[in-house]
Amino acid sequence: MKKKARVLFVSQEVTPYLDETPMSVIGRKLPQGIQERGKEIRTFMPRFGCINERRNQLHEVIRLSGMNLIIDNNDHPLIIKVASIQAARMQVYFIDNQEYFERKHILTDKKGEHFADNDERAIFFCRGVIETVKKLGWAPDLVHLHGWMTGLTALYLKKSFKDNPLFADTKIVYSVYDDEFPNTLHKDFSKKVLHEGIEKGDVELYKNPTFVNVSKLAINLADGIIKASPKINPELEKHIKKTGKPVLEFISGDEYINAYSDFYDAVLEEVVEEFVD
Repeated sequence: MKKKARVLFVSQEVTPYLDETPMSVIGRKLPQGIQERGKEIRTFMPRFGCINERRNQLHEVIRLSGMNLIIDNNDHPLIIKVASIQAARMQVYFIDNQEYFERKHILTDKKGEHFADNDERAIFFCRGVIETVKKLGWAPDLVHLHGWMTGLTALYLKKSFKDNPLFADTKIVYSVYDDEFPNTLHKDFSKKVLHEGIEKGDVELYKNPTFVNVSKLAINLADGIIKASPKINPELEKHIKKTGKPVLEFISGDEYINAYSDFYDAVLEEVVEEFVD
């Protein structure tokens, strides 16, 4: 009997935990739809401070918490929480840390200014997801990344954890949204992301950490690309075309779930074909 494909969703936003946006609705409906189509799923998002823990019944998973992640020579405790969406029969795992996620806003302060440490928050989130999946001992066949903040997951999986048996055959799909941020991330981003297995040359694009460059690196490392917004940055449009990778064009309405499921199968089958050849 063929085993169920395992899909790991790493999402910047998931409703009902955050307000409804095109990204948060996909973050909620897509995992359920993929599970209903016979795949096994896990979903992760950051535990932003505006998420009401009591109302959403979040609770800490003690056996998964307690690790420290070192970023820029500082220790940061990793706390894992979980909640259930009963109607969908799915759980959502939350990556939490008091310093990074206690504030009551998501990526910008009340004046609309982007937080100066969004770079470290992204590093912590992406590394936290991978460390938690390792603790779960759950090997994903495919990882689907939603939002610029998740893109580093591709870097860590393809470089730092490529020899880990859990991730050795994992394929990555990256969804490109119109979630552009102004200016750049912290000027030392390319140094802060360095980790075992990552060379300086691997993160050349991060020396100028604009939205476009951060997205380009995720696209370069992905095995398939999905255009998740009707309009995306024109420079990224050109870059996606240039890579020659499998691409799924934007789909409006609820038809996208079937299309995404078929796209996952195509990305996974391509690997099988390569292996057979």
